[in-house]
Amino acid sequence: MDERIAEMRDDPAVDLTVDGNAIGGMLATMFGVDVTGSPGQCAHCHTVSVVGTMRVYMRGPGVVVRCPACAQVVMRIVKTPTGTYLDVSGASFVRIAR
Repeated sequence: MDERIAEMRDDPAVDLTVDGNAIGGMLATMFGVDVTGSPGQCAHCHTVSVVGTMRVYMRGPGVVVRCPACAQVVMRIVKTPTGTYLDVSGASFVRIAR
């Protein structure tokens, strides 16, 4: 068994995750289009996955999106009273179709 998959199964927070489709509405509001089918590349392991398959943690003060292959953080979203912060420093790219 792949060591990364074993680590994800041992993660006590794995039951708190949903897939990227859970934030589809939030992302559509930000980008004006549905991006859950858009491919993105993890900057850590270089795996390309569609946003809808990424692991999402929503129970904290913001949203954390992790790579489904290596579990590194790909994206963070935090809403404040004055705006929404989007950090995609964990992604090499996210391709949003026209």
